[in-house]
Amino acid sequence: MLLNLILSADPLKDDQNCQDRHEEDNPKSSPFDFVIKQFQGKRCAPEKRQEQPSAVKQFFKGFDFGKSEGKDRREVEETKISHAGADDQSDKQDLSVEDGHSHLTSEVESPSGEQRFNQFMEKLGKKPNSKNLDLNNCALNAADITELASLLPFLPELEEISLSWNGCVGGTLKALTVHLHHVNLLKVLRLNSCRLTAEDVISLAEILNVIPNLEVLDLSINKNIGCSVKVIAQDLKNVPGLKELNLHMCGLKQDSLQGLDTALQHLAELRKLDISCNREIGGGFKDSAAHLASLKNLEVLDLHQCCVTEEDMTVLCQVIPLLSSLQDLNLSSNKNVGLSSDPLLGRLRFLPKLRSVSISNCGLGEESLSTLAEAALHLPELEILDLSWNKCVGGNLKLLLGALKLATEIQVLRLSSCNLVAEDLALLTSLRQDGHLARLQKLDLSYNNNISDEGWAVFCQGLGAFKELSELDVSLRPSSCRDCGPWFRELLAALTQLPALAELGMQRWALSESQRKQMEGFNQDDKRNIRFDC
Repeated sequence: MLLNLILSADPLKDDQNCQDRHEEDNPKSSPFDFVIKQFQGKRCAPEKRQEQPSAVKQFFKGFDFGKSEGKDRREVEETKISHAGADDQSDKQDLSVEDGHSHLTSEVESPSGEQRFNQFMEKLGKKPNSKNLDLNNCALNAADITELASLLPFLPELEEISLSWNGCVGGTLKALTVHLHHVNLLKVLRLNSCRLTAEDVISLAEILNVIPNLEVLDLSINKNIGCSVKVIAQDLKNVPGLKELNLHMCGLKQDSLQGLDTALQHLAELRKLDISCNREIGGGFKDSAAHLASLKNLEVLDLHQCCVTEEDMTVLCQVIPLLSSLQDLNLSSNKNVGLSSDPLLGRLRFLPKLRSVSISNCGLGEESLSTLAEAALHLPELEILDLSWNKCVGGNLKLLLGALKLATEIQVLRLSSCNLVAEDLALLTSLRQDGHLARLQKLDLSYNNNISDEGWAVFCQGLGAFKELSELDVSLRPSSCRDCGPWFRELLAALTQLPALAELGMQRWALSESQRKQMEGFNQDDKRNIRFDC
């Protein structure tokens, strides 16, 4: 009966009388009435269904309700699963948020390779450039080299590395070279004045095969690598496209030169070879110049201050004229150039592309100067001629008269410490007045103390004709001091006619107070900017 009573209850009436039932006070209610009220209370407040337990189900849990009970169980299980899924999803969202925060934090704490590179360059006061890494004279330390090495994998487009004038690179180069395979497009590597050691050169030789596009290798002014250069010479065959090899002042010895000569057979594209200021290679050319003549594309050969012997000169006289593309030849500070019985200077006529000839301090005599003058007639493209520190030029500049007339392209003429006399200066001014030396830009007449005041006056009177002149040096020797004569007025007058002049050297010429004021006021009055070196 109780079951029938419960099942016959009218839900609508229950809802309408819900408030009355709650307010009804019946202390004599039976246990069954209590159960009925609990059930009806559930119907009246559905929003609290999940908050209060079902007393009816607890009371009748022993009865068999068939499918209803199964359905309830499924609903409970589904609700649990649903809640569990919601909790899992919530956990995942929380984890995702945490992961996202962790990822953002990671990005902040661990910048990208590009950001690290930019920060590294900014720290050194340099502008980042993904193709040209210019860190010359940056006071790098070992930690900087290590950090730079770690950045190379992020610079695949790098074509040039310049670390010159950083002394601490020496002894740490291996940390960098082991990562050079990441920059296999590298074309230029400059390690000038880095205090490199033999170990550094060996580590560099070991990786030449991974930078096959290398075109410029500059190891100059590393005085302690002479004995190990022959090691790197063996691996130069791995960079057949090398165009510039600079070994200036590297402490090379004769055996280094021999190893280098062997390497030259693999460097057909070489354009510049600088082995200057290596005094101990003198005497080595006679046994190691076999492959030098094969450099048909060589344009620059610098052998100044190499202590070449007479035997070396015999070999060089045969080899250098075969370098048909040669444009720049520097043989300065090799006294045997002028003393050679088989003069090289006469054979320069076979190098019509020569633009620069430097034979300063070569012990030239009047005969060798005449030989040079004759050869210079066949050098129509000559732009630079340096005869400084050859005393024989003084009083004999007229031997070069024919060559200077034909040298229509000449822009630089250096005649420092040549014992010039007034006649030589008069020759220069007459050449210009006759229409020659029209493109001359730099004229060095310093350390010629024998020129008289009259000679300087004649020169200054004709100086205004050198319209293209930008640099002029008339300084005296360091041990000298001399008053400016009346030619000073001629100089001031000439300066107003030289629109391109930017530098004027007048060291050890003593100027009066009046002359100094005139010199200092010249720029202001004429709105010029000439740097006077007095």
